Amino acid sequence: MPWVAAELLLEAPVVNPFADALLELGAISVDIADARSGREDEQAIYMEPGEDVTVAWGDNRIVALFQESADVKCAVKEAASFVGLANVPSYRTYPVAEQDWVRTTQRQFEPIAVSQRLWVVPSWYAAPEPDAVNIVLDPGLAFGTGTHPTTFLCMDWLDRNLERGQSVIDYGCGSGILAITAARLGALTVTGVDIDAQAVQTSRYNAERNGVQVRFVGTEASDIGAADVVLANILSGPLKVLAPLLSGLTRIGGRLVLSGILEWQAEELRSLYRPWFEALSAVTREGWVRLEGIRRKD
Repeated sequence: MPWVAAELLLEAPVVNPFADALLELGAISVDIADARSGREDEQAIYMEPGEDVTVAWGDNRIVALFQESADVKCAVKEAASFVGLANVPSYRTYPVAEQDWVRTTQRQFEPIAVSQRLWVVPSWYAAPEPDAVNIVLDPGLAFGTGTHPTTFLCMDWLDRNLERGQSVIDYGCGSGILAITAARLGALTVTGVDIDAQAVQTSRYNAERNGVQVRFVGTEASDIGAADVVLANILSGPLKVLAPLLSGLTRIGGRLVLSGILEWQAEELRSLYRPWFEALSAVTREGWVRLEGIRRKD
């Protein structure tokens, strides 16, 4: 089936309701991006739960996908009326050919080399280094494929520092990628924890595909226990709230590894965890920070 795309520019106050209106008026999908995408002045937007942040750029590029038979002109006009615009914004349309969307999506995800011995490989690729530790993982409903700097930072830590026979907790496991990596690198016992039941289910599936024994549980589990290594790749907001819990899950002398932290958030997190941990060092990658600390005696 052929498709038609409508592309237009909108300012922040109306972009989200305009996009919602287009979906109500027949758009199959709507993509919103920074109008300056690909330029030096492109802006990144990060939002955490509880923060009062407008999730839009100053100037936004909207691309709405319609069936070829749709009345795009009418849809744009009605959306403009819905959000209270005095004039219908100018837009351009162009055809979008039918294609194999699965293969198109797959091409966006290629094998990732964390190190010479550790790779993340989508299932549709042959492992570039067959003798390496290859984590087989496909993009899906749960967060974590190794492409994001925070996930990479945590996998890099495991690759460099995890000792065989250690126990590991991956708190906020997402896809299970860190827990699975720990198990593949020789951890004796590994527990993955997540508040999202879908993430727990996905993690169990991914562990089975990789042939490792990892226990995945919800945050309500009361028998998690303490571990030699605790990883939490979440966001700074939850990391603040979870500080006492994560500290309690880390054995005396054990290591805590935190990520999902932006550079400007790192010092506050370091100060918050300092009562429980010493040697809180930081490593940065593409604006994201990994903190590592050693659990001190109470």
